[in-house]
Amino acid sequence: MLRKGNKLYSIITGACPKCHEENMYINKNPYMLSKTLKMHERCSNCNTKYKIEPSFFYGSMYVSYGVGIAFAVAAFVISYGFLGTSLMVGFIAIIITMIGFLPVILRLSRNIWINLFLNYDKSLSTKKA
Repeated sequence: MLRKGNKLYSIITGACPKCHEENMYINKNPYMLSKTLKMHERCSNCNTKYKIEPSFFYGSMYVSYGVGIAFAVAAFVISYGFLGTSLMVGFIAIIITMIGFLPVILRLSRNIWINLFLNYDKSLSTKKA
């Protein structure tokens, strides 16, 4: 399910959407807060330019809203539904989840956004898929 050639692979791992060989981010750890959104200019394998145009990733803000809602709903369902906590604790779980997963949500949103516009090209991959 999660192997090269699949958009989900690029979205989850942050790999180049064209060749799936290089990580788009300078630091793979999203919790290095000073470098959370720092990206390479181009892929070193296939030379794909990540920032397709100026302000390209502004569109990922819309994706971020949806991804954030998904995380919030999951936190609430787990807290209130499965663990049987009070409604107030359910909302506190949402706040803690949103703060704790903010760097992950930001990167996932960018990964989803760029994968809407760029597709995997097997001929650019240097390793066997």
